[in-house]
Amino acid sequence: MSDNLRRYRAICNALTQAYPTSPTGNFARHVQTLAALISGIVGSKSTQLPTLATKVPDGTKPESRVKRFARWIDNERLLEEMYFLPYAELLLTHLALETLVLVMDGSVVGRGCAALMIHVIYKGRALPLAWRVRQGPKGHFPEDLHIAMVKLISEVIPEGATVVFLGDGEFDGTALQATLNEAGWSYACRTAQSTVATWEGETFRLDT
Repeated sequence: MSDNLRRYRAICNALTQAYPTSPTGNFARHVQTLAALISGIVGSKSTQLPTLATKVPDGTKPESRVKRFARWIDNERLLEEMYFLPYAELLLTHLALETLVLVMDGSVVGRGCAALMIHVIYKGRALPLAWRVRQGPKGHFPEDLHIAMVKLISEVIPEGATVVFLGDGEFDGTALQATLNEAGWSYACRTAQSTVATWEGETFRLDT
């Protein structure tokens, strides 16, 4: 058995086990395509479709695999709630045995876009849990999008888990802080020293 086939089968079995019942029909085919994408990325160490397609053992020509993967990515009916969040929830369930450290940041991605991402930290690595992409250069995302991301992930955080949220100066909005408090999370976010705060009735700049 080739390494590509062994890796693909292991990934496909792992993805299938995350669902309460075995996928069937179109759902099963979509999961198999997802497994092939992941296997190709791992095998080729690339996210370029023509490159990763060479590491997928499905018996078709690489050109056909590229078209198959492109259709899967462009299919608006393949929602994150069905094909990604179940795995994020399973991961968080296991990691929640200790404190969950979540990090939110913005990153430049391909084709002139920027992504707002939230990760969980595990053994020094940032594992992506959810993201939103928009056209344009990297810059601050609106606070309501920060809040929407937090609310999305809070739905898959195990009840009773201890969570710490980290962010830079983009994430110091008071509405976001109120959302984090409501979720019961601790947080540490950078902010400008010129920010004015009030403590026990006294107002002052943070640099004092």
